[in-house]
Amino acid sequence: MKILLSTIFEYPHEGGLSTHVATLKNGLEALGHQVDVLSFTDLNPLVRKAYAQAPGFIASKIKPGSGQLMNDQNRMTLIHKELNKLKGQYDVVNTQDVYATLAAEGTGIPVVETVHGYYSFEAISRGAIAEGSKEDITVREREKRAYTLADEVVTVDQRIKEYVKSMSGVEATAIKNFIDVEDFDPGKLDLSGIREEFGIPADKKMLFVPRRMTEKNGVIYPTLALRKVLDRHPDTVLVYAGTGEQMPAIKREVEQQGLEGDVLLLGTVPHEKMKYLYGTSDVVLVPSVHSYGVEEATSISALEAMGSRSPVIAGAVGGLKEIIEHEKDGLLVTEKDVDGLSEAILKVLDSPTFAEQLARNARTKIEQMYSHHSAAARFEEIYMKAANKA
Repeated sequence: MKILLSTIFEYPHEGGLSTHVATLKNGLEALGHQVDVLSFTDLNPLVRKAYAQAPGFIASKIKPGSGQLMNDQNRMTLIHKELNKLKGQYDVVNTQDVYATLAAEGTGIPVVETVHGYYSFEAISRGAIAEGSKEDITVREREKRAYTLADEVVTVDQRIKEYVKSMSGVEATAIKNFIDVEDFDPGKLDLSGIREEFGIPADKKMLFVPRRMTEKNGVIYPTLALRKVLDRHPDTVLVYAGTGEQMPAIKREVEQQGLEGDVLLLGTVPHEKMKYLYGTSDVVLVPSVHSYGVEEATSISALEAMGSRSPVIAGAVGGLKEIIEHEKDGLLVTEKDVDGLSEAILKVLDSPTFAEQLARNARTKIEQMYSHHSAAARFEEIYMKAANKA
């Protein structure tokens, strides 16, 4: 088949959606399909700036929330124009967000939408729109329309499937997130120079937070938990890889606690480098929380860490509760429980044998249940169903 993966967002970008697209593309190509990506990045830079970025920025200054709506609408219009040029060239378009689905309307290309999260709730969570506002209501209406417009809908976990059903009446198919299992095998990686490359002390235990710095990812909590960990393990460094609106709050907390020498903020890290950082980590933290109705889906960061044979400690929310079995292949902690997070970290650092057991079991689970090859085969079936409806 000739398959197009489409999104109104940049590609590649920092975050799970971009990783999902890249990994799915690899899996589908391994099955013999031709796969292309159409994203905001593929559009003319001048048009992107003048039509889909600057107006929204100005509108947000006048009325918070209106800019987000305008930007998404304008991106949708531009993607729609590009899709119209591609009529008859693809057997199916797999859209990765609400507006990419709406952009495919009228193009004649069968549409499969992958729903990665709760679109309106996530916009509220990151402060882009206000809950209950006119913009919030408009986005929810567009969500519902997108789900009903698509020929098939795929969600990345069971809760999002139920969300789609309750909002639109559409029965989606849940296909959990996945990773390239071989790519994240630390036994095949040379980790000798990775700490030096990123300025991470070679003689310290490394706590790694591979997360976009948004509220729902709970990224402030590792910093809040660190002091108690340092009291018992002073040879520990907390490393963040990611950017986002929570960065200033973390920096303030680091300064207030005097943790400048104990916390390292790497900013954006290319995805191809992440597997090396996972591989050299002593503990990976995925401390997600509930935020304005948003729950973590089947976290790609957690899957990558587990595939890298790194002990994972995660918030007991959303899809994380599905992929991690507590004290067998990872640890789950109550969301926002700073003391609980500290104790979980100490439990792993205090017992290398326990840490190794968690890591070994996690790798086995990823190999058996979260391979991108099996996920690509399931998507292939969905694409065929959508194409046969056309």
